Amino acid sequence: MTTPKPMDSKPEGQAGPPVPARADAAALDWGVGSYESLAAQLLQAARVVVESAGLRPAERVLDLGCGTGNATLLAVEHSSEVTGVDPASRLLEIARAQAAREGKQVTFLPGEAASLPISESSVDVILSVFALIFAPDPHAAAAEMARVLAPGGRIVLSAWIPAGAMFEMTSTASDTVRQALGASPGPAPFAWEQRDALLNLLAPHGFSVQVTHHALAFAASSAQEFLDDQLQSHPMAVGGLSVLERLGQAEALRTRLLAILENGNEDTRKFRVTSRYAVATARRHR
Repeated sequence: MTTPKPMDSKPEGQAGPPVPARADAAALDWGVGSYESLAAQLLQAARVVVESAGLRPAERVLDLGCGTGNATLLAVEHSSEVTGVDPASRLLEIARAQAAREGKQVTFLPGEAASLPISESSVDVILSVFALIFAPDPHAAAAEMARVLAPGGRIVLSAWIPAGAMFEMTSTASDTVRQALGASPGPAPFAWEQRDALLNLLAPHGFSVQVTHHALAFAASSAQEFLDDQLQSHPMAVGGLSVLERLGQAEALRTRLLAILENGNEDTRKFRVTSRYAVATARRHR
């Protein structure tokens, strides 16, 4: 399950399109659950982001919200200086171990979107695969990216388009947990998938923005199998269900989520849902 609640920068392997509804999940421990088991579902999107970046060998690359390192390890095939940053220490260890297995030289550092452990003007390209969408303060994240990005550099990020079965599922889960906690809805999420919103955010720092649209399918042998995998593996699901179980509301949510997935199933024999996402390229002109 991919409940749409943001943190300062999230692990890249989010399985499903979370569209942040609140900025109150910065303390979420992304190391709980088995997040790494979901990362493969987003590998194709990571490839699209890296390909869109058009990396060159001499460029210095930062993967912001790298998680288990999908985009980081793809980027190092094109550039010799790649750094992955993420707030989840356990996922960074997984990324380091995978880099070692593949014989790739990559630096992984703990850090957040609004406070990067990177020197000023020391990066040529910033990649972010479904990570910046979890920044609780987009303006702070934009200012920090502008600080570390060299003149003429670029940002390439992906963001889910809020539509479809996966979006309905994550929104339902998020709203259910919020209501169970008696929390207010909070402000509307920043529209990372929209060019105009990104331009308003980044133009003051000297960026132009272009956006392309893509699609990613999630598949399993059944809707039940897919839901069970999400509920058991994703940190947000683990945290949210623990709250609902104490209140006796977990089973009702499971039933609602399964119905959403079955209604949105695109495969008559197994299970498949398709989510659309945007890839934005922001180029710095000063």
